[in-house]
Amino acid sequence: MFSGPFDESIVKRAQEKGLVEINIHDLRNFGEGERRTVDDRPYGGGVGMILRVDIIDKAIKSLKKSAISHQPSVILLDAGGEKFTQEKAVKLSATKQLILIAGHYEGVDARVREHLVDEVISIGDYVLTGGEIPAMVMTDAIVRLVPGVLEKPEATSSESFSRINELTNQRITTLEYPQFTRPEVYKGWKVPEILLSGNHAEIGKWRKEKSLELTKKNRPDLIKGK
Repeated sequence: MFSGPFDESIVKRAQEKGLVEINIHDLRNFGEGERRTVDDRPYGGGVGMILRVDIIDKAIKSLKKSAISHQPSVILLDAGGEKFTQEKAVKLSATKQLILIAGHYEGVDARVREHLVDEVISIGDYVLTGGEIPAMVMTDAIVRLVPGVLEKPEATSSESFSRINELTNQRITTLEYPQFTRPEVYKGWKVPEILLSGNHAEIGKWRKEKSLELTKKNRPDLIKGK
């Protein structure tokens, strides 16, 4: 599942440059018995299978033994966790090493969340078949923020959820302004005149206004006090 997203484009180049190292570990390598079992039925009954706490603990201990950092951060991907945001991606991009645990089946034994991980993160308010895709989403969002990965460092400072307030130098949570390219007119749809003016001060002002306008319209929850 991971070979496509991690073997293409920016994430691939980041690995080739030695800026990041991504390793995929099969939980079944730490499984029990001939079938390398990693799950069992839930106590109290219920549908589905639960990943076992002892198996996950064994995997974490093994990975920590070969860790490049003194204390890697361990994160469980789970629908009941804290929502993943750009701000969180920025914070995690400064972490030397991360261990992401992708849940599966009906989830993981609750003792994993309580005793074995540093954080529990969700990529959104919906349920997927497993934590593999959330792990890919988080990895992609984090890797592109690692210094040197993007050719133009300023690319991450003016995008959605990441604009910087020039006065306070603080990150502002807004959506990115509208972007246009050639042709100038298509089917009667015209590029805004201000973008053709060459007046960069006015263009900057227009972009900030549009950014705030789009945020108020599509994501009012991002604006403080709303």
